[in-house]
Amino acid sequence: MRTALDAPFGNLDKEEQNFVSNIMKNGWFGTHVSAESEGPGFSFTTGFWVNLKFPEVIVFSLKAQTAHDLFWHMFREAKAGKPPIIGKPAPEILEDLDVFLFPVAKTQYEAHLGWSRWFYSGDDFPCLQLVWPDDKGIFPWQSGFAPQFAGEQQDLTENGWAASLAD
Repeated sequence: MRTALDAPFGNLDKEEQNFVSNIMKNGWFGTHVSAESEGPGFSFTTGFWVNLKFPEVIVFSLKAQTAHDLFWHMFREAKAGKPPIIGKPAPEILEDLDVFLFPVAKTQYEAHLGWSRWFYSGDDFPCLQLVWPDDKGIFPWQSGFAPQFAGEQQDLTENGWAASLAD
């Protein structure tokens, strides 16, 4: 798999060099996109797949530092051979809270994963969406999900979160 790591460093602009340098140094890079009128802010990784063979991860509506810390935890766990389960409650990611990881539909890559698409020269990498519950532990697809959190997470799955639940 060719990535931006294979490009001659001198051919990259300063921003691209910084991006690639961080992946070379740390194994991954986190990108944060601020909220806009079209939707909530989000953060995502680049480098998990090339370095760990674990999918990249995207999460909505967390502070940039919170998402960064969460990604570091996930990177270390996956590197230690303890990746989280996909499509089932994953209590090991956030202390005292279950979260879910679901595959992101390729149709969502262009709108949400720009730097990862640049790094991997297209969409030939997997990505997971981390979905968090409200303050009572209820998820967006469940009845009773807190209305103040509605719209804070966009469903990036192929057929919807509920349909993505593992058996």
